[in-house]
Amino acid sequence: MPQIIQITSEAIQAQIRRLLPSQQGFGIDMEASNIITPIIDITPTAEGSQLPRFLQEAFDISVTTFDDSNNSSSTIVNTPGFHRIFGVSTVVVPSSGQRANQLRITDGATTKTFYLHGSGDAITSEAITNPFDVVVFIRAGESVTTVADFESRIGGSVRQVADVTGNLVNPSGFNFE
Repeated sequence: MPQIIQITSEAIQAQIRRLLPSQQGFGIDMEASNIITPIIDITPTAEGSQLPRFLQEAFDISVTTFDDSNNSSSTIVNTPGFHRIFGVSTVVVPSSGQRANQLRITDGATTKTFYLHGSGDAITSEAITNPFDVVVFIRAGESVTTVADFESRIGGSVRQVADVTGNLVNPSGFNFE
């Protein structure tokens, strides 16, 4: 026999008000039922007009690769928009002091490090490897640079996943049928 149960949860009601602004003034409590109700997903991903995120961010022939080592640095992104940066950092621990590889965002006047892989207190001459997979947003006039310390290496690939206004950039050559 079907049952209807009153739900009083401010957290759920706040989520409904946030997701459905037209329901903000709706004063009736929510209810739950033990009757199975089919749900039809009408999102762009379900209908096939938009790729799921894990497919949309796939690397393709248009990726840019980078490989810096031994006190080198380079600019790997300078196109406005959202970019996926995927790679590996390897640092060799020195006999004294520390070493670090970095990914940085700069606008020419200010530089911020958003990825730092350092040698820390590891055993001397040990190579420490750390993978990374990040998505960054770059505005006009900004760029992402790598910095590889002495006897260290940082390398990987970059692909733009959305333009500066958030329009998704599908993998090169992909077309919906």
